[in-house]
Amino acid sequence: MATTDRQATTLALAHALSAAERGLAVIPLSRTKLPALRSPHRDLPEPAGPPCHGECGHYGHGVHDASTDPARIRALFAAAPRATGYGIACGLPPHHLVGIDLDTKTGTDASAALRELALRHLFTIPATVVVLTPSGGRHLWLSGPPDVVVPNSAGRLAPGIDIRGAGGYLVGPGSRTDRGTYATAPGTAHLPPAPCPPALLRLLLPPPRAHHPTPPSAGGHGQGLVQFVLAAHEGQRNTRLFWAACRAYEDGIGPDLVDPLVTAAVSTGLTAREARATIASAARMTAHRP
Repeated sequence: MATTDRQATTLALAHALSAAERGLAVIPLSRTKLPALRSPHRDLPEPAGPPCHGECGHYGHGVHDASTDPARIRALFAAAPRATGYGIACGLPPHHLVGIDLDTKTGTDASAALRELALRHLFTIPATVVVLTPSGGRHLWLSGPPDVVVPNSAGRLAPGIDIRGAGGYLVGPGSRTDRGTYATAPGTAHLPPAPCPPALLRLLLPPPRAHHPTPPSAGGHGQGLVQFVLAAHEGQRNTRLFWAACRAYEDGIGPDLVDPLVTAAVSTGLTAREARATIASAARMTAHRP
Protein backbone atom coordinates (compact mmCIF):
# COMPACT_ATOMS: atom_id res chain seq x y z
CA MET A 1 0.00 0.00 0.00
CA ALA A 2 2.83 2.39 0.86
CA THR A 3 4.44 1.67 -2.50
CA THR A 4 1.15 2.39 -4.26
CA ASP A 5 0.82 5.70 -2.42
CA ARG A 6 4.39 6.66 -3.34
CA GLN A 7 3.66 5.84 -6.96
CA ALA A 8 0.49 7.93 -6.82
CA THR A 9 2.43 10.85 -5.34
CA THR A 10 5.13 10.57 -8.00
CA LEU A 11 2.49 10.45 -10.74
CA ALA A 12 0.61 13.42 -9.24
CA LEU A 13 3.82 15.44 -9.13
CA ALA A 14 4.50 14.63 -12.79
CA HIS A 15 1.01 15.77 -13.78
CA ALA A 16 1.34 18.90 -11.64
CA LEU A 17 4.66 19.84 -13.27
CA SER A 18 3.10 19.29 -16.71
CA ALA A 19 0.22 21.60 -15.80
CA ALA A 20 2.67 24.22 -14.53
CA GLU A 21 4.40 24.18 -17.92
CA ARG A 22 1.08 25.38 -19.36
CA GLY A 23 1.02 28.32 -16.94
CA LEU A 24 -1.33 26.69 -14.40
CA ALA A 25 -0.43 27.23 -10.73
CA VAL A 26 -0.79 24.03 -8.67
CA ILE A 27 -0.86 22.66 -5.11
CA PRO A 28 -0.73 19.06 -3.82
CA LEU A 29 -4.05 17.46 -2.83
CA SER A 30 -4.91 14.48 -0.64
CA ARG A 31 -7.22 11.62 -1.63
CA THR A 32 -10.10 13.65 -0.16
CA LYS A 33 -9.47 16.43 -2.71
CA LEU A 34 -8.43 18.79 0.10
CA PRO A 35 -5.02 20.51 0.24
CA ALA A 36 -2.47 17.94 1.37
CA LEU A 37 -0.57 20.36 3.63
CA ARG A 38 -2.09 21.36 6.96
CA SER A 39 -2.16 24.98 8.02
CA PRO A 40 0.78 26.06 10.22
CA HIS A 41 -1.73 28.21 12.13
CA ARG A 42 -4.22 25.43 12.94
CA ASP A 43 -3.41 25.33 16.67
CA LEU A 44 -3.19 29.10 17.14
CA PRO A 45 -6.02 31.39 18.30
CA GLU A 46 -8.04 33.01 15.55
CA PRO A 47 -6.12 36.07 14.37
CA ALA A 48 -7.55 39.49 15.10
CA GLY A 49 -6.55 40.77 11.67
CA PRO A 50 -6.78 39.39 8.14
CA PRO A 51 -5.81 35.70 7.85
CA CYS A 52 -2.30 34.73 6.75
CA HIS A 53 -2.02 33.80 3.07
CA GLY A 54 1.59 32.65 3.24
CA GLU A 55 3.23 35.80 4.54
CA CYS A 56 4.62 33.71 7.41
CA GLY A 57 6.87 31.88 4.93
CA HIS A 58 5.50 28.38 5.65
CA TYR A 59 3.49 26.00 3.47
CA GLY A 60 -0.07 25.05 4.33
CA HIS A 61 -2.15 28.00 3.09
CA GLY A 62 -4.21 26.08 0.58
CA VAL A 63 -4.63 27.68 -2.80
CA HIS A 64 -2.36 30.55 -1.72
CA ASP A 65 0.58 28.09 -1.93
CA ALA A 66 -0.10 27.52 -5.65
CA SER A 67 2.84 28.03 -7.98
CA THR A 68 4.10 27.42 -11.49
CA ASP A 69 7.73 27.27 -10.34
CA PRO A 70 9.00 23.67 -10.69
CA ALA A 71 11.35 23.98 -7.70
CA ARG A 72 8.56 25.23 -5.43
CA ILE A 73 6.15 22.57 -6.70
CA ARG A 74 8.70 19.83 -5.93
CA ALA A 75 9.20 21.30 -2.46
CA LEU A 76 5.42 21.37 -1.87
CA PHE A 77 5.10 17.70 -2.83
CA ALA A 78 8.16 16.78 -0.77
CA ALA A 79 6.38 18.31 2.23
CA ALA A 80 3.22 16.35 1.37
CA PRO A 81 4.36 12.73 0.88
CA ARG A 82 0.77 11.43 0.99
CA ALA A 83 -0.48 13.64 -1.82
CA THR A 84 -2.15 11.69 -4.61
CA GLY A 85 -3.40 14.57 -6.68
CA TYR A 86 -3.04 18.25 -7.39
CA GLY A 87 -5.26 21.29 -7.50
CA ILE A 88 -5.15 24.01 -10.13
CA ALA A 89 -5.68 27.51 -8.77
CA CYS A 90 -8.33 29.56 -10.55
CA GLY A 91 -8.28 33.26 -11.32
CA LEU A 92 -4.51 33.59 -11.70
CA PRO A 93 -2.61 34.85 -14.77
CA PRO A 94 -2.00 34.03 -17.52
CA HIS A 95 -5.25 32.06 -18.01
CA HIS A 96 -7.40 33.54 -15.20
CA LEU A 97 -9.05 30.12 -15.09
CA VAL A 98 -12.78 29.81 -14.42
CA GLY A 99 -14.06 26.30 -13.70
CA ILE A 100 -17.64 25.24 -14.50
CA ASP A 101 -18.29 22.19 -12.31
CA LEU A 102 -21.23 20.15 -13.64
CA ASP A 103 -22.08 17.90 -10.72
CA THR A 104 -24.11 14.71 -10.63
CA LYS A 105 -24.46 14.18 -6.87
CA THR A 106 -27.53 16.44 -6.56
CA GLY A 107 -29.66 14.18 -8.76
CA THR A 108 -30.13 16.98 -11.28
CA ASP A 109 -28.93 17.13 -14.87
CA ALA A 110 -26.39 19.94 -14.63
CA SER A 111 -25.40 19.62 -18.29
CA ALA A 112 -29.01 20.11 -19.37
CA ALA A 113 -29.28 23.10 -17.02
CA LEU A 114 -26.21 24.66 -18.65
CA ARG A 115 -27.64 24.07 -22.12
CA GLU A 116 -30.89 25.74 -21.06
CA LEU A 117 -28.96 28.75 -19.75
CA ALA A 118 -27.03 28.93 -23.02
CA LEU A 119 -30.25 28.95 -25.05
CA ARG A 120 -31.93 31.50 -22.80
CA HIS A 121 -28.95 33.89 -22.70
CA LEU A 122 -27.68 33.29 -26.23
CA PHE A 123 -24.20 31.92 -25.68
CA THR A 124 -22.32 28.81 -26.76
CA ILE A 125 -19.72 26.94 -24.75
CA PRO A 126 -16.62 26.90 -26.98
CA ALA A 127 -14.33 23.92 -27.48
CA THR A 128 -12.17 23.80 -24.37
CA VAL A 129 -10.54 21.50 -21.82
CA VAL A 130 -13.05 19.10 -20.24
CA VAL A 131 -12.10 17.01 -17.21
CA LEU A 132 -14.17 13.94 -16.33
CA THR A 133 -14.71 13.33 -12.61
CA PRO A 134 -14.96 9.88 -10.97
CA SER A 135 -18.60 10.54 -10.03
CA GLY A 136 -19.60 11.15 -13.65
CA GLY A 137 -19.46 14.92 -13.58
CA ARG A 138 -17.47 17.27 -15.77
CA HIS A 139 -15.26 20.30 -15.26
CA LEU A 140 -15.18 22.85 -18.08
CA TRP A 141 -12.13 25.11 -18.16
CA LEU A 142 -12.67 28.66 -19.36
CA SER A 143 -10.43 31.71 -19.40
CA GLY A 144 -11.66 34.93 -17.82
CA PRO A 145 -10.64 38.54 -18.50
CA PRO A 146 -7.61 39.71 -16.49
CA ASP A 147 -9.49 42.66 -14.98
CA VAL A 148 -12.55 40.70 -13.76
CA VAL A 149 -12.74 38.70 -10.52
CA VAL A 150 -15.13 35.75 -10.83
CA PRO A 151 -16.22 34.54 -7.36
CA ASN A 152 -16.77 30.96 -6.28
CA SER A 153 -20.37 29.84 -6.00
CA ALA A 154 -22.35 26.65 -5.45
CA GLY A 155 -25.69 26.19 -7.19
CA ARG A 156 -26.21 29.92 -7.75
CA LEU A 157 -26.19 29.61 -11.54
CA ALA A 158 -28.42 26.49 -11.48
CA PRO A 159 -28.76 23.37 -9.30
CA GLY A 160 -25.73 21.14 -9.77
CA ILE A 161 -23.56 23.86 -11.33
CA ASP A 162 -20.71 25.09 -9.13
CA ILE A 163 -18.27 27.80 -10.15
CA ARG A 164 -14.59 27.79 -9.26
CA GLY A 165 -13.16 31.29 -9.51
CA ALA A 166 -10.66 33.45 -7.66
CA GLY A 167 -9.56 31.77 -4.45
CA GLY A 168 -10.80 28.36 -5.59
CA TYR A 169 -9.19 25.41 -7.33
CA LEU A 170 -10.02 22.54 -9.67
CA VAL A 171 -8.82 18.97 -9.19
CA GLY A 172 -6.30 18.39 -11.98
CA PRO A 173 -6.57 15.52 -14.48
CA GLY A 174 -4.51 12.53 -13.39
CA SER A 175 -5.31 13.08 -9.70
CA ARG A 176 -6.32 10.00 -7.70
CA THR A 177 -9.01 10.36 -5.04
CA ASP A 178 -11.00 8.05 -2.80
CA ARG A 179 -13.63 7.84 -5.54
CA GLY A 180 -11.34 7.33 -8.52
CA THR A 181 -9.15 9.19 -10.98
CA TYR A 182 -9.80 12.46 -12.78
CA ALA A 183 -9.13 12.32 -16.53
CA THR A 184 -9.19 14.70 -19.48
CA ALA A 185 -12.01 14.02 -21.92
CA PRO A 186 -10.78 12.60 -25.25
CA GLY A 187 -9.77 15.26 -27.72
CA THR A 188 -9.58 18.13 -25.23
CA ALA A 189 -6.21 17.69 -23.51
CA HIS A 190 -4.34 19.73 -26.12
CA LEU A 191 -6.78 22.65 -26.03
CA PRO A 192 -6.14 25.88 -24.12
CA PRO A 193 -8.87 27.14 -21.79
CA ALA A 194 -11.30 28.91 -24.13
CA PRO A 195 -12.42 32.50 -23.40
CA CYS A 196 -15.56 32.62 -21.30
CA PRO A 197 -18.50 33.86 -23.42
CA PRO A 198 -19.43 37.41 -22.33
CA ALA A 199 -23.08 36.47 -21.71
CA LEU A 200 -22.02 33.63 -19.42
CA LEU A 201 -19.46 35.84 -17.69
CA ARG A 202 -22.23 38.30 -16.80
CA LEU A 203 -24.15 35.47 -15.15
CA LEU A 204 -21.10 34.45 -13.11
CA LEU A 205 -20.58 37.89 -11.62
CA PRO A 206 -22.60 39.03 -8.58
CA PRO A 207 -24.88 42.03 -9.05
CA PRO A 208 -23.24 45.39 -8.27
CA ARG A 209 -23.34 46.16 -4.58
CA ALA A 210 -25.19 49.26 -3.52
CA HIS A 211 -23.11 52.03 -2.03
CA HIS A 212 -23.76 52.25 1.72
CA PRO A 213 -22.58 55.60 3.08
CA THR A 214 -21.29 55.63 6.63
CA PRO A 215 -22.50 58.18 9.14
CA PRO A 216 -20.61 61.52 9.00
CA SER A 217 -19.36 60.95 12.54
CA ALA A 218 -17.58 57.78 11.41
CA GLY A 219 -15.43 59.60 8.87
CA GLY A 220 -13.19 58.12 6.20
CA HIS A 221 -11.79 55.44 8.49
CA GLY A 222 -15.28 54.08 9.08
CA GLN A 223 -15.92 53.96 5.34
CA GLY A 224 -12.68 52.07 4.91
CA LEU A 225 -13.78 49.45 7.46
CA VAL A 226 -17.12 49.04 5.68
CA GLN A 227 -15.34 48.60 2.34
CA PHE A 228 -13.04 46.02 3.97
CA VAL A 229 -16.11 43.96 4.87
CA LEU A 230 -17.72 44.46 1.45
CA ALA A 231 -14.61 43.04 -0.24
CA ALA A 232 -14.84 39.73 1.66
CA HIS A 233 -15.02 36.50 -0.31
CA GLU A 234 -16.72 33.33 0.91
CA GLY A 235 -14.70 31.96 3.82
CA GLN A 236 -13.51 35.45 4.85
CA ARG A 237 -16.80 37.15 5.67
CA ASN A 238 -17.06 36.53 9.40
CA THR A 239 -13.34 37.05 10.03
CA ARG A 240 -13.29 40.36 8.15
CA LEU A 241 -16.43 41.58 9.91
CA PHE A 242 -15.03 40.71 13.35
CA TRP A 243 -11.72 42.45 12.60
CA ALA A 244 -13.45 45.59 11.26
CA ALA A 245 -15.82 45.75 14.24
CA CYS A 246 -12.92 45.44 16.70
CA ARG A 247 -11.11 48.31 15.01
CA ALA A 248 -14.29 50.40 15.02
CA TYR A 249 -14.87 49.94 18.76
CA GLU A 250 -11.22 50.55 19.54
CA ASP A 251 -11.44 53.83 17.61
CA GLY A 252 -14.64 54.90 19.34
CA ILE A 253 -16.88 54.69 16.24
CA GLY A 254 -18.31 51.23 16.91
CA PRO A 255 -21.89 52.33 17.74
CA ASP A 256 -22.07 54.51 14.61
CA LEU A 257 -20.82 51.68 12.40
CA VAL A 258 -23.05 48.84 13.64
CA ASP A 259 -25.77 49.30 11.02
CA PRO A 260 -23.41 50.00 8.06
CA LEU A 261 -21.29 46.96 9.01
CA VAL A 262 -24.39 44.76 9.28
CA THR A 263 -25.62 45.98 5.89
CA ALA A 264 -22.21 45.32 4.33
CA ALA A 265 -21.98 41.85 5.88
CA VAL A 266 -25.49 40.93 4.67
CA SER A 267 -24.52 41.97 1.12
CA THR A 268 -21.62 39.47 1.24
CA GLY A 269 -23.87 36.57 2.28
CA LEU A 270 -24.10 36.63 6.08
CA THR A 271 -27.48 36.94 7.78
CA ALA A 272 -28.25 40.04 9.81
CA ARG A 273 -28.45 37.87 12.91
CA GLU A 274 -24.98 36.39 12.28
CA ALA A 275 -23.55 39.83 11.58
CA ARG A 276 -24.95 41.41 14.74
CA ALA A 277 -23.69 38.45 16.82
CA THR A 278 -20.19 38.87 15.40
CA ILE A 279 -20.23 42.63 16.03
CA ALA A 280 -21.45 42.01 19.59
CA SER A 281 -18.53 39.61 20.12
CA ALA A 282 -16.15 42.30 18.87
CA ALA A 283 -17.69 44.80 21.27
CA ARG A 284 -17.22 42.42 24.19
CA MET A 285 -13.67 41.64 23.09
CA THR A 286 -12.80 45.33 23.13
CA ALA A 287 -14.66 45.86 26.44
CA HIS A 288 -17.47 47.95 24.94
CA ARG A 289 -21.18 47.38 25.13
CA PRO A 290 -22.71 46.62 21.72
